[in-house]
Amino acid sequence: APAIIVMAYFLANAKRGGVDWKQLRGTIQNDILKEFHAQNEIVFPPEPSVRLVCDLIEFCATEVPQWNTVSISGYHIREAGSTAGQELAFTLADGLHYVDQCLERGMAIDDFAPRLSFFFNAHNDIFEELAKYRAARVLWAELMRDKYGAKKESSWKLRFHAQTAGCSLQDKQPQVNLIRVAYQALAAVLGGCQSLHTNSMDETLALPSEHAVTLALRTQQVVAHETGVTNTVDPLGGSYFVETLTRQMMEQARQYFEQIDQKGGMIAALESGFFRREIADAAFVYQREIDAKRKLIVGVNAFVEKDEKPMDTLQVDHAVEGEQIARLKKLKASRESARVERALNEIKRIAGTKANLMPILLEAAEAHCTVGEIMSALADVFGRYDGATKW
Repeated sequence: APAIIVMAYFLANAKRGGVDWKQLRGTIQNDILKEFHAQNEIVFPPEPSVRLVCDLIEFCATEVPQWNTVSISGYHIREAGSTAGQELAFTLADGLHYVDQCLERGMAIDDFAPRLSFFFNAHNDIFEELAKYRAARVLWAELMRDKYGAKKESSWKLRFHAQTAGCSLQDKQPQVNLIRVAYQALAAVLGGCQSLHTNSMDETLALPSEHAVTLALRTQQVVAHETGVTNTVDPLGGSYFVETLTRQMMEQARQYFEQIDQKGGMIAALESGFFRREIADAAFVYQREIDAKRKLIVGVNAFVEKDEKPMDTLQVDHAVEGEQIARLKKLKASRESARVERALNEIKRIAGTKANLMPILLEAAEAHCTVGEIMSALADVFGRYDGATKW
């Protein structure tokens, strides 16, 4: 929810350091729709929330042109229990809604589409996962070219980050998670990811230890430097099985696109609880398969060890919290209170218009307003959303 504010701090810091924004490269997640579908990190209602996403896209298109302004995320949708097909369809549908909203502002598709990026889950079924990635690329390219008339090749490209599936990790025999992560990473690379996050084996127990983090990194390095799978683009293209799975994935996505349209579009479908119900139903079916042992999970409902030795986990010193609170108090005591108040009042004023909020958020960042203060100012105008609880 506060992604645009975080970006304002980042740019304000760059400005203080004399860094030209046009040279900045990076990615901010900035995808609020998946929060409504799956993760619940929600503050404002859907429409003003999407406005903030598009404000950042619009601002960076001219001011920070190398920045990836949104990482449209299926990862969290899959973590909530969706199928691979649902992850694919709902993620692309979210991306299309952002495109539509930017076009309504009068932006040209080729001015912002090249900086849209994606973030997918890498789950256990290797062939299903790589078919999902292949289907995503084909669908996005077709939509950008044929529906939206994009002319630049860079607008057609679906560039994506993949993260191995946190929901697949188990607290039983946690070392086995190393093997799960390795296969998931392989699927992501075979499917063409541009960047990769490998989870640590102990993440179901605590924040990862240094040892676990190192092994997760080494997993990527072995895949990159020893397996040869990075030497060929789309190495499984042409396989009857993979091509069939890819076509099936594409058809599932198209069917979901039709359902969303029939429900009145993204916001109407979201507010009706459509996405949450679909994900919840899929999660229930998956868990029922595990409970009935029709789907085997090593160490959980199969190949169980009775006398497991506990794993050492990371312990975080609570002193860190005190240090952060002290830093915040010091900041508030040293900043110019009148400047802070002026910035917060101006945020409220502009939030009530259709103007882009990014310039005033930059002023607020330079005045050392806090995230909480800015979010509260926006909530005074946008309201706070509790619609997720009614489903």
